[in-house]
Amino acid sequence: MNPRTLYEKLLDTHTIRKYDEDGSERLLFIDRTVVNEYTSPQAFTLLRENKLKVRRPSATLGTIDHVNPSAADRPIYPTEENARKQVQYLEENGQTFGLEVYNNDSPNQGIEHVVMVEQGRVQPGMVIGAGDSHTAMYGAFGCLGFGIGTSDIYHYLATSALNYKCLKNMRVHLVGKKPSDVSAKDLIIHVVRELGAGGCGGCCVEFTGEAVRELSPEGRLTFCNMAVECGARSSLIAPDEKIFEYLKGRPYAPKGENWDKAVEYWRTLKSDEGAVFDKEAVIDVSGAKPMVTWGTSPDQAVSIDEVIPDPMLEQNPDRRADMQRALSYMGLKAGEKIAGIPITHAFIGSCTNSRIEDLRAAASVLKGRKVHPGVTAAVVPGSMQIRKQAEEEGLDQIFKDAGWQWRKSGCSLCLAMNGDILQANDRCVSATNRNFEGRQGVGTRTHLASPQIVASSSINGCIADFRS
Repeated sequence: MNPRTLYEKLLDTHTIRKYDEDGSERLLFIDRTVVNEYTSPQAFTLLRENKLKVRRPSATLGTIDHVNPSAADRPIYPTEENARKQVQYLEENGQTFGLEVYNNDSPNQGIEHVVMVEQGRVQPGMVIGAGDSHTAMYGAFGCLGFGIGTSDIYHYLATSALNYKCLKNMRVHLVGKKPSDVSAKDLIIHVVRELGAGGCGGCCVEFTGEAVRELSPEGRLTFCNMAVECGARSSLIAPDEKIFEYLKGRPYAPKGENWDKAVEYWRTLKSDEGAVFDKEAVIDVSGAKPMVTWGTSPDQAVSIDEVIPDPMLEQNPDRRADMQRALSYMGLKAGEKIAGIPITHAFIGSCTNSRIEDLRAAASVLKGRKVHPGVTAAVVPGSMQIRKQAEEEGLDQIFKDAGWQWRKSGCSLCLAMNGDILQANDRCVSATNRNFEGRQGVGTRTHLASPQIVASSSINGCIADFRS
């Protein structure tokens, strides 16, 4: 056989039927999914209307994360009527169709993608489709993940399969050694800036290179989480011993002989030498630095010691217009230093940066320091399991002593639809994945950064370099 890319291997092992001669459209078997209360209701309603069952209940997990509040004293059900109905309907669907559902009263509750990974439900070689674009982050474990719509959720639940149109194969190779003070979040923002918001449009992107291999499993999840911000539909990193060690012993990981067989197979999951990609890019990361976004798209970013770029120097008229609109919305000026811009809020959370590694990194900056009087700061662990581990390590006390709110898990301020919302003209430095207009509330201004930059900014009352 001709050399194949990792993406092609995953597709071939899951193809039930090809609809055309070149296999560009096919019926694909889907190993597992996760559903939340916000994007799944219509899918379950269609099952009921058509008198269908969920084909493999054990392959579907339900978790409450989008509309539930994150307050430490939150109730089991949201007080807002529509949110409460969504939560109760997912619980009802769990009972009717035999699905496991984690609500606020479960010790396993958390953000869907965080929970799936920490339980070992995401494994190399799998294909997972779920109702959220950041499902692509599963590629960090050599698993093909992608977001799907509500009608696709319905089709998957009933059949365990989906109609699938193949993506273009793209490889992004990172050259140069990653500086030690550059986090996975900095690295991916650097890559997104280099590629542009549409640089990987219509592609499944495989990331390669020494800087990628150096990342921890949690760092790879952050990295692949934001690959969608440059237009990728899916992203992949070939699994290695770091991933195998991370998965070993987790509740849904293979056990005994099955573990040995699984690892033997997982080691084959890499692109063959000589495999052909439709598109390739090489990015030098040896000069990467801690990054912060200045605009309303994740690719509008600068390093912490740079100034905001001048739109008039941009040759492309469309990009120039986007930059001008972003500066107007963000209330900033070209040539202004990103460091020193005053903030009102700091936030750590979301499926991008809410894992134990992220909390440790932020706590190392906050220890012995206090939040600036003009800043409101909150941390929302990605799951109740992570929250528990952080408390066992004493990280919660570091956050509390510094003046941060220590909250419970959920999507929270990442998308501001659950009571956690900012007001117009509030400026937040945030360890989330999107800085779109109104993402954290109507008229709010969001700067994306690493947990370390978020922590140092909360202390200084302005965007600040954690290294100084």
